[in-house]
Amino acid sequence: MNFIFLVLTPLLRWNSTGLTVAGIGSSSGSTSDKLNTPIDLAVDFSNTLYIADFNNNRIQRWLIGASTGTTVAGQANGTSGIGAAYLSAPAGVIIDSNNNIYVSDSINARIQQWTNGATSGTQIAGTGSSGFAYNQFHTPYFISRDTNTNTLYIADYNNNRVMSYAPGVSNGTLAIGGQGPGTNSTQLYYPVGVYFDSASNSLLIANYGGQHIVRWTLSDRSWTLVAGSPGMVGSSSTRLSYPTGVTLDPMGNMYVADTGNHRIQLFLAGQTNGTTIAGITGVSGSNSTQLNSPYSIRLDNQLNLYVADTLNHRIQKYLRY
Repeated sequence: MNFIFLVLTPLLRWNSTGLTVAGIGSSSGSTSDKLNTPIDLAVDFSNTLYIADFNNNRIQRWLIGASTGTTVAGQANGTSGIGAAYLSAPAGVIIDSNNNIYVSDSINARIQQWTNGATSGTQIAGTGSSGFAYNQFHTPYFISRDTNTNTLYIADYNNNRVMSYAPGVSNGTLAIGGQGPGTNSTQLYYPVGVYFDSASNSLLIANYGGQHIVRWTLSDRSWTLVAGSPGMVGSSSTRLSYPTGVTLDPMGNMYVADTGNHRIQLFLAGQTNGTTIAGITGVSGSNSTQLNSPYSIRLDNQLNLYVADTLNHRIQKYLRY
């Protein structure tokens, strides 16, 4: 296994200068060329981006090389609402192989599915009212999907839990947490990011309030710490500051949006020391080498890195070389 890491490590390098591929930098707005607090994104097989444009209450589709986005969920003018054609602070987005869109509609406390080309969504989880019951959410954030079963896993932020929803089921199942905020091994603490790892049948969870990333195998009763130090904010290679996004590459290496440190950290599989691959530790800014509170990261099939540079109102792409 060590030999594999020695071979792979030189290949995991990215240009430290980001390319703005959506939005126009630190200027926010609701026109089609701008974003306003983009908080999550998805990348399809053609490298088209789907962006949760949080404060514009919409999902924007952004083609490669385009200077403007197209609204594919919510209202193009940024109007929020509770109807089927509206969103209110969308906080998470994923797509399936048919380019159907799943959105965590955070203020409306529901998950909406927008079929490809639809002008309105279908409520597939949640009731539209915040609550603690298993058919409710209280500020749902990021979503992950088991592509084999189509089960959705949703980070239920203010309920300090992750819920799972099988297709067609109106009541969710508690996957993890739900015991109040905390850092012991059975609790979550304001979870934001969630990633389903099919290889290990487990969830990786970014505990925003707990300052750490945990792995929870679905058959277990407690989590295992994989990055950060529970309850301890820091900027060293082993610490995190309000982490939000987490994802894996095909080799099992982990990428974390270390939001409070304004950086993206790479943790090689099995390692607890991270390496900064985007942004500058502890420095927020808007130039091409800086980030400002990045929330989400995604990889394309070439392992190029896409970052929701949230408070710079842009999506940055870092080319792997």
